[in-house]
Amino acid sequence: MSAAAQRHDVRARLYLRIEQDGLTGFGEVAPQPFALNGDPSIDEVLEELDRVTMPQLLEVAAREGTLPSWTRLARFAGSRAASSFSVALIEMALLDLDLRLSGAVISSLWPKNFDTPNQTTVSILNLDEWSIANDAARVRVKTMPGKLDQRALDLLSELVVPILLDFNCSASRDEQVLEQVEQISHVVTIDAVEQPYAPGNVIDHATLAEQLSVPLSLDEGVRSPRDLEQIVRYSAAKIVCLKPPRVGGLANTRTMAQRAAALGLEPYVGGFFESPYARRVHRLLANNCISQPSDIADVAVQRDHQFGELERVAGGFEVEPSSELLDGAEVIAAWP
Repeated sequence: MSAAAQRHDVRARLYLRIEQDGLTGFGEVAPQPFALNGDPSIDEVLEELDRVTMPQLLEVAAREGTLPSWTRLARFAGSRAASSFSVALIEMALLDLDLRLSGAVISSLWPKNFDTPNQTTVSILNLDEWSIANDAARVRVKTMPGKLDQRALDLLSELVVPILLDFNCSASRDEQVLEQVEQISHVVTIDAVEQPYAPGNVIDHATLAEQLSVPLSLDEGVRSPRDLEQIVRYSAAKIVCLKPPRVGGLANTRTMAQRAAALGLEPYVGGFFESPYARRVHRLLANNCISQPSDIADVAVQRDHQFGELERVAGGFEVEPSSELLDGAEVIAAWP
């Protein structure tokens, strides 16, 4: 899939397995191949994990005689973007482990409050890969400035659900966005325009929002509760995308979803092309606190294997990455 500044083919995924008392917890994040728009590369996440976050975790465990609760992991995050991803990876594994050690399942912690609809993603930058999931309640359409050709407009006109028009920080002038919105609005319903300008640029987003006939959504520009406050202060957006690795994990995602709603924003859960394992975890979280269509369906990727990626287990998230998947994975690091 093509975005404005990157192509997504097969995404590398980082799995973390934490063992204690004969039980196991699993975490997963799927960083980008290289740093872009404020998000870290996979190499940066690995370096952060090895040099900072895991040593910090092991130090706490040695001092206290046990692994810390998953609820404490958000406090481990530093100011670097890679720190949020590494903390999110460990937090998910510790949550899974905590639940299994207590014989509990995730629904006891996050009861289901919503049937969160699925959002799917396509790109008008590569129409040969256009594929819409049957259960999609909304489609995120990746784009970049420029007039669309007739084939793209024809495909958009076939959609029966609304779209998020995602510029991935590629616009430089309001006119570039306004012209494409005007062109597309005649053939498809636009729920929002997403992240035309750089992360943190609330001023230009606010100026554009005043001219648009549809709401603005921010994605790369949403990393902390302070970002939510700034968005509301400047009226820079109506919709916000919360990606658990980007905001520092599951606990932060849930807290920010509640804060966003209290501020009058519409939050949804976004994704980084995770496997069915992390997508299931994000779906369970979204069902607890998100009503907006979210990126919580399994991502279709090219595979060279025939086995399933998930196995049923008792406790925790009630699934884990399959043994066949893990047996075929490269072990990058191991800690005592």
